[in-house]
Amino acid sequence: MLHLWLLKTAQNHPLLVELKNGETYNGHLVSCDNWTNINLREVICKSRDRDKFWLMPECYLRSSTIKYLRIPDEIIDTGREEVAAKGCGCGGRQQQKRQKGHGTGCAGRGGIPGTSRDQPERRPGREAGKQ
Repeated sequence: MLHLWLLKTAQNHPLLVELKNGETYNGHLVSCDNWTNINLREVICKSRDRDKFWLMPECYLRSSTIKYLRIPDEIIDTGREEVAAKGCGCGGRQQQKRQKGHGTGCAGRGGIPGTSRDQPERRPGREAGKQ
C-alpha cells in the first residue's frame, strides 16, 4: 500500500499520468481513492501521437486504464524521510517485542499468534514430541 500513501502525500502537486492507450495527462493531483482512481485539476491532455492537446479544468482517471505515474522527486524524498522517521510502520510494536526477546524484526502479516519462527507450533491436547 506504499503507492497509495505516496499518492496521498502528492496531493496538490503536479503529476504526469500515462494511460495504456498512450494518452498523457499533466495536472495537479486533487485526490485518489483506495483503488488508485485519480482526480486531476488544470489538466493538459496529449494524444497518443502528441499532435493534439486539450486543456481541461478537471478530469477523473480510472485506475484500470493507468500505465504509469510520474511523481516529483521532492514528494518521493519527503516520503522516504517520513518512512525513516516512523521506522518500519509497525508503530513500535516490533521494537517492544525485541526488547522482550520475542523475535528479531518485522515479520509482516500472517503467522500464528504467540509463536515465533524458531519454536514449533503447539497444538492443544498434544505433547511436543508426539504427532
